[in-house]
Amino acid sequence: MNFLAEIRSRFASSVQSLEGFTGDVAPVLELIRPSTDAKFGDYQANCAMPLGKQLDKPHREVAAALVKSLDVTDLCDPPEIAGPGFINLRIKDEAITAALAAAAKDTAHLGVPQATEPKCVVVDYSSPNVAKPMHVGHIRSTVIGAAIANVLRFLGHQVITDNHIGDWGTQFGMIIYGYKNFVDEAALAKEPVAELGRLYKLVNGLVEYHSAKTNGLPAINERIAKQEETVAKLSAAEPTGDKKADKQAAKKLRQAEASLGDLREEKESIEKKIAAVDNDATLAPLAAEHANIGRAVLDETAKLHAEDATNLELWKKFLPACLEANQKVYDRLNVSFDHTLGESFYHDRLAAVVADLEKRGLATESDGAMCVFLEGFAAPFIVRKQDGAFLYSTTDLATIAYRLEHWQPDAILYVVDHRQGLHFEQLFATAKQCGCENVELQHVSFGTVLGEDGKPKKTRSGDAEGLMGLVDEAVARARAIADESPVLTTDEERQQVAERIGIGAIKYADLAHNRTSDYTFSYDKMLAMTGNTAAYMQYSYARVRGIFGKAEVTEEQALAGAESITIDTPEERALAMQLLRFAEALDKVVEDYRPNHLTAYLFDLAQAYATFFQNCPVIKAETDELKTSRLALCALSARTLETGLGLLGIECVERM
Repeated sequence: MNFLAEIRSRFASSVQSLEGFTGDVAPVLELIRPSTDAKFGDYQANCAMPLGKQLDKPHREVAAALVKSLDVTDLCDPPEIAGPGFINLRIKDEAITAALAAAAKDTAHLGVPQATEPKCVVVDYSSPNVAKPMHVGHIRSTVIGAAIANVLRFLGHQVITDNHIGDWGTQFGMIIYGYKNFVDEAALAKEPVAELGRLYKLVNGLVEYHSAKTNGLPAINERIAKQEETVAKLSAAEPTGDKKADKQAAKKLRQAEASLGDLREEKESIEKKIAAVDNDATLAPLAAEHANIGRAVLDETAKLHAEDATNLELWKKFLPACLEANQKVYDRLNVSFDHTLGESFYHDRLAAVVADLEKRGLATESDGAMCVFLEGFAAPFIVRKQDGAFLYSTTDLATIAYRLEHWQPDAILYVVDHRQGLHFEQLFATAKQCGCENVELQHVSFGTVLGEDGKPKKTRSGDAEGLMGLVDEAVARARAIADESPVLTTDEERQQVAERIGIGAIKYADLAHNRTSDYTFSYDKMLAMTGNTAAYMQYSYARVRGIFGKAEVTEEQALAGAESITIDTPEERALAMQLLRFAEALDKVVEDYRPNHLTAYLFDLAQAYATFFQNCPVIKAETDELKTSRLALCALSARTLETGLGLLGIECVERM
């Protein structure tokens, strides 16, 4: 049962029956929400006020009209009108207990309604460049995408997950160039992934060095000079005597000075990058010897794309090791995909994409490149460069065409960081003109993982921190917690608990934040046993499960008592209502693809259970009937916690 959805459905006909109402009912129904305070009931309809303004009628009169035509007698006590027109609704106890009994019988979905109109949804997530090890920057796309896919499937939608890996681009041009010029064959034979990673890092570093010297430093010096002129001009301005104008002028000066400071910091970073090579006895001569490395890497990439025999053979040699390294990370995180169709899969489709755009009159030549000029965008969407090379834009259009042809999706979700926002805006605008008019295309963006210094998390050497290393560290710290547990008796059990707590901590810490916000990565916070953390949620589950052993019943036996649940105390009723809001939480997740709504729900559920457990004796209940009722509430709490955490990709522990 989803009480909120049901109440909104009942209100829909009441709103539409109002004399003079002609608008869209959906925004009105959004104003029916769970009450923030139990004294106002379980749900509150705040729609009478805006409807009153729209209909030019007193708010309470509109509220009374809504209540008069509202049919909720089977669900709620008589609705109450409060204040200027708030409609308070309290669910009947018998409706709650009936819904709990139904949830207990529905072991697969706990009473959560399945989608009445299931959609086919493609979820595109993780998508690393496989030429280098996965790092901390990949954690967000991976766990957010997996959680969204899990929730959509749980709600009855057909979900197709696709890991659109980078396995064909410039990064492989770098590895091929590195292999031809810098390879350590013995190291490659012994540890291929480590050697390929070294080659990529070396070549990429040399490319960035030359780019910084040739373009980066002159460009930043020019920008600094212009900003210094702006600051000097603002500083020289005489006060006008107008307080407001002078205040605004001072604010502009402060902003200009701050921008100048940022530019100088950027210059310092570029200079450090250059100096790191110039002052390195090994790198300096390599940089001098490979002065045209940037162009050479692009040439190697172009030869690969042209299926040059040597480069194609090298690519086939390197790719399996790269994929195997990534798979080890996915296996550790317990993340899987229905498909892994990388850039190389679409390589032979790209020319046809450009030809189709030309045929439709969407792509035109500009300075030798093929471009789509989109209304509302200053820059064109380039689909083929001057040298004939294709881009991410071309591959992404080919990917959409393939998905439409083979999967016929209703929606395609791209779980990709916010910095790609412009690319997806242009991609979607182009796709909508190429047969994708009726498909939801959504960029599910997310913020950055920060270190404790407030900057993007990196290692001390300045590289993005490796993802497997983060997992190992989290598990090691969780093992210290497991080793202190008096209830874990074997080394095998302690290690299993450590794995689940450590990996769960990383996932939950990410998912508990609004995805569009940056968040600070902190082992201490994410492994805390209190607050909204995975460790606390796993402990809450273990605590609930522990009661069945003491009561000498199985969880299934406890669930069987759900037919006779009573909710006579405030704590029992509060827990019951929280259990039945599981469906509402999942609806909120898919409303805008934000898993933090589920973590917030689970935390509230754990707290409601803690309050219930503290105030309502279970094993020592006054009667056997009450004991049976409360054990059923415990069993539903355990099931809901386990199911909710499972949708987030987090495994529970029986003891900790």
